[in-house]
Amino acid sequence: MNQAPVSCIPNAKMSKAKKVLDEARASGNPELDLMEKGISSFEEMPGLLNMAHITRLTLSHNKIVDIPPGLANLVNLEILTLFNNYIEELPVSLSSMPKLRILNLGMNRLNALPRGFGAFPVLEVLDLTYNNLNEESFPANFFILETLRALYLGDNDFEFIPSEIGQLKNLQILVLRDNDLIEIPKEIGDLTRLRELHIQGNRLTVLPPEIGQLDLIGNKSVLKMDYNPWVAPIADQLQVGISHVIDYIRSETYRYLFSRHVSVRGPPPPKYIDKTNKLSRIRRNI
Repeated sequence: MNQAPVSCIPNAKMSKAKKVLDEARASGNPELDLMEKGISSFEEMPGLLNMAHITRLTLSHNKIVDIPPGLANLVNLEILTLFNNYIEELPVSLSSMPKLRILNLGMNRLNALPRGFGAFPVLEVLDLTYNNLNEESFPANFFILETLRALYLGDNDFEFIPSEIGQLKNLQILVLRDNDLIEIPKEIGDLTRLRELHIQGNRLTVLPPEIGQLDLIGNKSVLKMDYNPWVAPIADQLQVGISHVIDYIRSETYRYLFSRHVSVRGPPPPKYIDKTNKLSRIRRNI
């Protein structure tokens, strides 16, 4: 007697996702919200990769590990949110999506970005917060993302930021908080449109004088730099206010201090945070 095959996909998960997909197909709704549906695989979302009309896909707070290359079939997708999943790798095809403007991959388990990742034609916002990325994680072409306006790299493992960061000419927001940064490259001074810089919670002692070229003290500007082991003159100015820090960095006195500090640089400050138990480090159970 023939028996029907047993599905290994939990029916409850399938039904939750399938209901949303069916409703979207029936209504022609271009925005799909599949947040907190307990999804662990794209197999639980039958037909999703054929829904080329959708412009927004939210899959936050699920248990997704793998992203299929076929996701790139969603050629009209503009906003993709994969925040808080278990993603360890990304397909190369992702960067071929022609209309993707906002990509949120925060709070996953990424150790590296795939080759060609800088090929997104219109990407404006990239959120990579709370992963396991460092200066070795960038592919060679990452910094050709000329359309990028906001880059979120907080809560990762960077000790350095490549000098190529200066190529992101349209960048307005750069978040580097809570890493292990020892220094900031002078090329950051080339980011003439930068209005928000978050560098708090690192191991920084000095800043390159080129940061003084940026407008980081205007009415709509933000510079956050607390919780770093700054040299005494910067720490003293910070007590008074950010504008005093910038004025000091622009001075000849600081240029002399900076060059002297660099020439006699000793070992970097110790790491203050033990990240071995960070959620993004935990390997999934198979």
